Amino acid sequence: MRILARLLCILCLAALLAGCDPTASIPTAAATQATPPESAAISVYFTDPQSEHAGPDEVLAQAIAAAQTSVDMAMFNLSLPSIRDALLDAFNRGVAVRLVVDSETYNDAVPERLRAAGITVISDRRPELMHNKFTILDGEEVWTGSLNLSTGGTYSDYNNLVRIRSTRLAQDYTAEFEEMFLDDRFGSNSPANTPYPRITLDGRTLEVYFLPEDDVEDRLLELVGGARESVNFLAYSLTLDYLAGTLTGLAQDGVSVRGVMDAEQAASNQGGEYERLLDAGLDVRLDPFDGLMHHKVIVIDGQVVVFGSANFTTGGLFKNDENLIILDDPDIARLFETEFERIYMLSQP
Repeated sequence: MRILARLLCILCLAALLAGCDPTASIPTAAATQATPPESAAISVYFTDPQSEHAGPDEVLAQAIAAAQTSVDMAMFNLSLPSIRDALLDAFNRGVAVRLVVDSETYNDAVPERLRAAGITVISDRRPELMHNKFTILDGEEVWTGSLNLSTGGTYSDYNNLVRIRSTRLAQDYTAEFEEMFLDDRFGSNSPANTPYPRITLDGRTLEVYFLPEDDVEDRLLELVGGARESVNFLAYSLTLDYLAGTLTGLAQDGVSVRGVMDAEQAASNQGGEYERLLDAGLDVRLDPFDGLMHHKVIVIDGQVVVFGSANFTTGGLFKNDENLIILDDPDIARLFETEFERIYMLSQP
């Protein structure tokens, strides 16, 4: 039986991203808990398989329904009827709809239905994964995170979905999308040509990385290694030995390091780092859930949050098509830390 979910929709304080439209409409989910004031720039959503309310797909479906000119989507796994119907409705009312999927899911029911309706869907046709999970609406906003738009991803697994209203960020993601959709360039064949790799957010910064063409490895180690107080991470898969070594070194130096990893992945991964971290005395736990603990999140000093589609693996950083954001914003970091604490308290020591 499918495990139903509740949408935790938390809209936080943030300034407008450069170039975004402050008058853009903001659809409201059927069930939300939004105690902070609404933000014009960023909204963060988390799936909640323990509850019975609508998932974040309903909010994205509403946003697609409000699209006026274009919907571009790069999605590893797309099977939700709500998103299928929203894309079909948008296409039928004249919105340009384009879709990139992984070759493994190209012949699944929803991509086939979209193609039958006349929507152009392409796949990567290569062994490595087209693992992105992002949507661009009207060239004005981007939805990204760890959430595949699948039934399991939304209603059984623990995931995040982040909406960022910024024309500059949309240009970044459109450039990446069109490399795949128009130029048939994937993986190491993709050029490093992001128009705005660093965007100002009210004096803070949002860094944009598309993998594998952008070198995020050194930056990630710099940020994590520079932690002074705490590192909290949620990792579906962690096999990077140097990242595990950095975390171990931090803990030995008195920095609080805590993590939750997906139990099935920790048991099956070749080169997984869970046992190493545990043996080193770090406070790491395995999730007890029937679904996946699918987040790919690191929060550093309660200030900087790393999120996106990329697992902390060689495949995630160097082989698959992925996207990753590093956001220096304590308000957003606080929301991710709240999600971390929720999962940490539910997980086994």
